[in-house]
Amino acid sequence: MSNLVDLTKKPYNLDQEAIDWVENTLKNMSLDEKIGQLFVNMGAERTEEYLTGVMDDYHIAAVRYNKGPATEVYDQNYILQTQSEIPLLIAANTEAGGDGAVTDGTKVGDEIKVAATNDPKYAYELGKVSGIEASAVGCNASFAPIVDLTRNWRNPIIANRTWSDDVDQTIELSKEYMKGIMEHNIIPFAKHFPGDGIDERDHHLSYASNRQTKEEWMETFGRIYGELADAGLPGIMAGHIHLPNVEKEMHPDRELDEMLPASLNKTLLDELLRGELGYNGAIVTDASHMVAMTAAMPRREMVPTAIEAGCDLFLFFNDPDEDFQWMKEGYENGLLTEERLHDAIRRTLGLKAKVGLHKFEGRREEIMMPKEEAMAQINTEESQAIADEVADKAITLVKDKQEDIFPVTPERYKRILIVDVEGQQGGFGAMIAGDKKRASDKMKEILEERGHEVSVWESTEERIMKLPKEEQAAAIANVYAQKQPISNLTDNYDLILNLVDVNSGGTVQRIVWPAAKGTPDQPFYVHEVPTIVVSIQHPFALADMPQVGTYINAYDGMDNTLEALAAKLAGESEFTGVSPVDAEVSELLDTKIWRKSTY
Repeated sequence: MSNLVDLTKKPYNLDQEAIDWVENTLKNMSLDEKIGQLFVNMGAERTEEYLTGVMDDYHIAAVRYNKGPATEVYDQNYILQTQSEIPLLIAANTEAGGDGAVTDGTKVGDEIKVAATNDPKYAYELGKVSGIEASAVGCNASFAPIVDLTRNWRNPIIANRTWSDDVDQTIELSKEYMKGIMEHNIIPFAKHFPGDGIDERDHHLSYASNRQTKEEWMETFGRIYGELADAGLPGIMAGHIHLPNVEKEMHPDRELDEMLPASLNKTLLDELLRGELGYNGAIVTDASHMVAMTAAMPRREMVPTAIEAGCDLFLFFNDPDEDFQWMKEGYENGLLTEERLHDAIRRTLGLKAKVGLHKFEGRREEIMMPKEEAMAQINTEESQAIADEVADKAITLVKDKQEDIFPVTPERYKRILIVDVEGQQGGFGAMIAGDKKRASDKMKEILEERGHEVSVWESTEERIMKLPKEEQAAAIANVYAQKQPISNLTDNYDLILNLVDVNSGGTVQRIVWPAAKGTPDQPFYVHEVPTIVVSIQHPFALADMPQVGTYINAYDGMDNTLEALAAKLAGESEFTGVSPVDAEVSELLDTKIWRKSTY
């Protein structure tokens, strides 16, 4: 027997009128409509023809769309809500602010940046800004906050997207975010259950595992999800993450090869989350194209198995006709039981009633505020002021071992060399970033306005790629002969500023050093020229360059962050940020291998 929903209890707390709407809506559904209510569609277009076609053909419960300008997203969501048979859940990814809902929204900052302010009010403000801007364009759900723990600095997915490595801080800031966004009638789905940040593999592309024992898990992620459930968390996203040691303790006879990721695992969702932790809310799968899910079993089985395991919403069709048919077949052949099917639909309809969608029957156009009023909510001066405050307060001076390095003024350091330090390049990410202005270009502008003479280092690879093709091979072969006198640096520059732009979300979150030797790409010259390293993305760049004496985490390269950084370098503003993670990666000095070598 599965743990069935109680719509009178939190997070729903529905009155009888709302419960009657849920039950009557379910009672009047055809089988195809019930099957459709299990799916979240990723919109491919914003045309009325496409949107109404998806709703008519597949009876979807929800949408998570590709973001675009606020005016376009508003029009899209107006069509969805006014022409759907049942009101829709419309979700955005407001992890860092309203920019997760619309491209012209306010980016306050990734969670770790907000946490580094060391003031919980900014987690509330992040939720508030997200809620204002997402609800303005018709969203009523968000796949945030991220409540993973950054316990493995090599993890490429959540290093700057989640709050902290600390359980209490994660709970506190997540509650503040929830409060801020729920005040604007947005349903938060915390992610990624049962907890990322322990493994270093990317579950988009590979098996990913949380290897904690049950005792360890209950003291960390179990506490997080349990306390957030007590606080009324309405939604959870099930990650494609295994929890093998916990599952083994719960079912000692089970072999590792039999264990499934949480999104397909009844033990983890029904027995552990809903059973032991008492969670009564709704569960959505993480995206179903991710390898850790889709490679777990044939997709024909995987689609209905996700719902039978305890998920209530299946995130994204692969092929709509196939997935819809396979879900229906799963129900008809008993893989998906009627009890679980109806419980899933009740939970989703319960969310819709929780945000009051049932009250707009016959006047659906009133679900959304008037467009002119909505557009006035996007990227306001008040929201941008919050983003500016976060940018100023978050910047963290992690390592300060160079005596008298500050202030960075033209009188002390007239000639500055900025060096871009990057990570793995390639794929669509590199193509999208190709036209993006580098942070080094903006930093050059800022420093020049302050009276410095600034050069940006052009890497050996960049110079070679500009050569005629017939000359490139010889130039590459000659890379190792590119060594040069140290005086080329000491005679020409007073300070070198390394900007590390290695974004989390790639397969590998590490600096990729170029093959060239003796060039400024790698800071070998820390005892020759005053050197400052600033990471403008993930917070663990120091692990790859522990030789540097001055290391700063800025958490992103937004204009307001770089302006605040320049003021701090110049001594006009204090470094007040407090790192929410072990940014110095002290584990590198605390391994069994190192301890043995000291004997």
